[in-house]
Amino acid sequence: MSKAPRITAIKGMNDILPPASARWEWLEDVVRRAMAAHAFRNLRTPIMEHTQLFTRGLGEVTDVVEKEMYSFEDRQDQHGQADHLSLRPEATAGVVRAVVEHNLLYDGGKRLYYMGPMFRRERPQRGRYRQFHQIGAEALGFGGPEVDAEMILLAVHLWAHLGIKNWRLELNCLGQPDERRAHRAALIEYFEAHAEQLDEDARRRLHSNPLRILDTKNPAMQALVNGAPRLLDHLGEASRAHFAAVQAALQAAGVAYRINPRLVRGLDYYNLTVFEFITDSLGAQGTICGGGRYDYLIEQIGGKSAPAVGWAMGVERVLELLAEEGVAVPEPMPDAYAVIPDAAQVPAALRCLQGLRAQGVAVQMHAGGEGGLGSMKSQFKKADASGARFALIFGPDEVAAGEVTVKALRDGAGAQQRQPLANPAAWADALKSPA
Repeated sequence: MSKAPRITAIKGMNDILPPASARWEWLEDVVRRAMAAHAFRNLRTPIMEHTQLFTRGLGEVTDVVEKEMYSFEDRQDQHGQADHLSLRPEATAGVVRAVVEHNLLYDGGKRLYYMGPMFRRERPQRGRYRQFHQIGAEALGFGGPEVDAEMILLAVHLWAHLGIKNWRLELNCLGQPDERRAHRAALIEYFEAHAEQLDEDARRRLHSNPLRILDTKNPAMQALVNGAPRLLDHLGEASRAHFAAVQAALQAAGVAYRINPRLVRGLDYYNLTVFEFITDSLGAQGTICGGGRYDYLIEQIGGKSAPAVGWAMGVERVLELLAEEGVAVPEPMPDAYAVIPDAAQVPAALRCLQGLRAQGVAVQMHAGGEGGLGSMKSQFKKADASGARFALIFGPDEVAAGEVTVKALRDGAGAQQRQPLANPAAWADALKSPA
């Protein structure tokens, strides 16, 4: 038979393999502890939703909806009807859909967080993938500026516990819809007067979404954008007061920030506070976390009007930043490695190992090949390579005496003592790695 052709992963959709997967697990554990410390609860939504959820929530003229979503028509049902479905390009719309569908705000606001894959059809490059992963936090049902500050401080808490130091915080206020409309009219008038300087993207957005022109990465347009009318100059008293209160809370917490009047974010649902955490260590893909307030999205998706604020961080970018900054991530290693010289001792060894694992000891059992379990020398080499602090030797003499030899492989290497085979609970704690 001819050899079957090899099948590889889709470009931009990457496998996460050991030992790299241990870094993901460590990051997720830090996030879970941080979320618990801030009283956030986990929510998990499907990776696929009705396309209408994103076109309605994100905006039909955003880059995500226009160019990047994986959308398709499902198979027709018995009546010839077919759903239009999309892989989620971000999670907030799905979180809001779940909150509305299950009436989660019936008894007050909710603090929620999520982790998972997102999908966007774009050219894979450093820091940008077709399947990428986000961790996000959403506080729904709370309208006060103190919650905006709390969300920002939650991210700051995470950077501290992850060991990330190279970041800066940028803030802006997008105001309310009527203020945005006044600013939009001023933007259109300004850019129409300089139409000859607009690139193709800006001309396309001029009347559909002129605010996004301010977010252009085209160097030739920076001077033009810098001279554009500022949204901050169109804010009313209530919006200014909200933004001032957010800043006051951050100042009180000792968090430095910079106001960036060109910060608009890429989705239509934002209002009032928007923010981004940016690093200079990752080149052009410098935003590691971003979000803001979205007080009108719940109503847009069919729920009863309620305020909300949230953020999302890119997991791949954060992990890359950890590597760039040289943050040491602990690698998972067993506490002990079971050395079994003869197959006759395997049953006794297995009983003992199960008892140790029940006490919270991580034990790697030696596994042989077709030729048997291998020599003691080869097993000790594998024990040492595993990173375990102890070797557990289940030799015929030990097992016959109802004992197991515990040999130190790291601290006090070579020291050994025998322990009762039938009572692993009595000596399990001595094997556990220090916290």
